[in-house]
Amino acid sequence: MGKHIGVIGLGVMGQNLTLNIESRGYPAAGFDLDTDRSAAAKTKFEGKNITVADSIEIFVGLLESPKIILMMVPSGNPVDSVIHDLMPHLSSGDILIDGGNSHFNDTGRRCGELSAKGILYIGTGVSGGEEGALLGPSIMPGGNKDAWPHVESIFKAIAAKVDDGTPCCEWIGDGGAGHFVKMVHNGIEYGDMQMVCEAYFLMKNILGLTPAEMHTVFSDWNAGELESYLIEITGNIMAKTDPETGNPMIDVILDTAGQKGTGKWTSQASLDLGVPAQTIAEAVFARAISAIKEERAHASKILSGPAISFDGGRDEFIEMIRKALYASKICSYAQGFQLMRAASEEYGWDLHYGSIAMLWRAGCIIRAQFLGRIKDAYDRDHGLSNILLDPYFITVIEETQDSWRSVIATAVNAGIPVPAFSSALAYYDSYRAERLPANLLQAQRDYFGAHTYERIDRDRGSFFHTEWL
Repeated sequence: MGKHIGVIGLGVMGQNLTLNIESRGYPAAGFDLDTDRSAAAKTKFEGKNITVADSIEIFVGLLESPKIILMMVPSGNPVDSVIHDLMPHLSSGDILIDGGNSHFNDTGRRCGELSAKGILYIGTGVSGGEEGALLGPSIMPGGNKDAWPHVESIFKAIAAKVDDGTPCCEWIGDGGAGHFVKMVHNGIEYGDMQMVCEAYFLMKNILGLTPAEMHTVFSDWNAGELESYLIEITGNIMAKTDPETGNPMIDVILDTAGQKGTGKWTSQASLDLGVPAQTIAEAVFARAISAIKEERAHASKILSGPAISFDGGRDEFIEMIRKALYASKICSYAQGFQLMRAASEEYGWDLHYGSIAMLWRAGCIIRAQFLGRIKDAYDRDHGLSNILLDPYFITVIEETQDSWRSVIATAVNAGIPVPAFSSALAYYDSYRAERLPANLLQAQRDYFGAHTYERIDRDRGSFFHTEWL
């Protein structure tokens, strides 16, 4: 009897997804060009209904028809290389799935090219890390919808489930839609992580809280409206002790952050589509400036700033930080959903934003109670242009913005960088402003380049030029 699905790429994610698939009753085959990884996978899969093949020919031959192959390989050229190697062994109607973090434009291209050859192609976002891959990730598939009936049962079986048993998996749309939504998920994740880091930094530097005290704070926050995976693990991180030194683990980790590119892609997409997503971009830039550690260390000995002082109440300021974090989070998500809305219109994807919010309720890195509020907002108004205009979020911002502004002002006066908090507030203030100083910008553009401008006393779409000299 043939295997129901094959997995190419047996790194940790590929191995764990294969184990997840097999545990749901789907016999699987695996293959990896790296013989050491193949050997490790054979050991890990011992006793399971999984066969690791020694060649791509044997691998494909193990599969039932139509053949379903999930690629878990790095984005870019490796995906094209695997597709090239597989093509001589595939027939019309076979299904290829890219489960890596590919760029949505690459996925759209591959979908079109393979459809012309009769191969059904899916590009699917998979979020949840190693644990999610094994126990149930959030899955965001898009591409050739003719493939969906063949893989829907597998995907929904292995996906994370919310409390009522609903799987965090649903068809997203054509072409690169699935990978675009996963990309935005990762961009929002960048913003979430940076905002949590800023909350930590404020408590550490202004209030002088110890990691043990912050463990209690984050644990308390996780019992309320900020309940989320990232707040939960941050509390756990604060409680961890370094076995070598006995110091808090957080205090022995170097302050330089890595990135794999999806946050940058989100920022680039926002620029391409003309959508303001400054909080996500600031989170990317925060990682970039963290990476120049030696340069910062040198600058810290030369450049001056204000002394840190604070004479307010500790508990009151902690609550203000919590409110600032929640308000900033709302604005970051507003930017992400605006970006998906613009992409849906640009590429004809017909995305369903409430459903997307529910895909992120479990399994993925940004899973949070808060996402249910976004689903409710789109249930109330399917055409909602921005979640900031929903009654619930209007109320939250009204209740939190005084604290939000005060926290940012305190940080600025203390010389503590809070780029995500600040950019989120700038986004909110810009979005609620009937007039912005762009009228002067247009005058400048017309002055030096004759780029023209619109007038407040004429219909939109009519353009004028002034001879300024």
